[in-house]
Amino acid sequence: MAEGETRTLRVGISACLLGERVRWDGGHKRHAFLADVLGKHVEWVAVCPEVELGLGVPRPPMDLVEVDGATRLIVGTTGADLTDRMRAYAAWRAKGLASLALDGYVLKSNSPSCGLGRGLFAEALAAAMPDLPMEEESRLARASLREHFVERLVAAARWRQFAKRRVRAGDLQAFHAAHKYALLAHSPAHYAVLGRLVATAGARPVAGVVEEYGAAFMQALAVRPTRGRHVNALQHVAGFFARSLSDAERAELAAAIEAYRARRAPLEVPLGVIRGHVRRLGVAYLAEQVYLRPRPADLLS
Repeated sequence: MAEGETRTLRVGISACLLGERVRWDGGHKRHAFLADVLGKHVEWVAVCPEVELGLGVPRPPMDLVEVDGATRLIVGTTGADLTDRMRAYAAWRAKGLASLALDGYVLKSNSPSCGLGRGLFAEALAAAMPDLPMEEESRLARASLREHFVERLVAAARWRQFAKRRVRAGDLQAFHAAHKYALLAHSPAHYAVLGRLVATAGARPVAGVVEEYGAAFMQALAVRPTRGRHVNALQHVAGFFARSLSDAERAELAAAIEAYRARRAPLEVPLGVIRGHVRRLGVAYLAEQVYLRPRPADLLS
């Protein structure tokens, strides 16, 4: 997740989160982190499903209600049922957005159209792009969730750039190798599945393997990393070059990993120690590891 990698991000967003006055009451829900911080690194694709449906600003508020066991989008003041109109529009719009090769999407929480889980537009997005990183702005207040979402955005952009070229079996093997420790920090189970996929690349049409790998890769990154899995990944990295270190250097690295495990230090502490040794020793394999790339601090703070 190097600093320069964020320059290619293309992210969909609920337009009100960028300060556009498209809410039912004529207002907005401008989100400072998204507009002022993440916005420096991404190309936004702003959408307001309700305005694009032709409902106008301001407009009567709507809500999702259960009617005869089905979820319906109902205008509160008139009782008008907009479910079918919204579903048709959402399916059409989501198909168009899928053609833009988005790297992620930020949705307005608690919205009857954009809220994850129940919103009709969000539902259509998830159906059209099931592996697209999606998040609600309300959850991005938590640093751990914000970091995870940014990591998924950058990974999606990295995969998009990789997959759009003519990929050979060796290219896919190199991509997988470079993501070994990042994948282990997220999901060792997915790492094993991806490894088995890569192993078939020489015996199957590569295009099909690449498509399967991309979906499984994004599913792996969707699993939130845990402290324990990070420690496991760090110890694997340390074991790769431990024999090249002095006793004092091994002790220092072990202490940095332990400090992270015990919550006395952030992840950047052991990663920084490892990066220093990798540069000094010229360990080419580890130098290529995505897991060891510096995190963009302004996006994660």
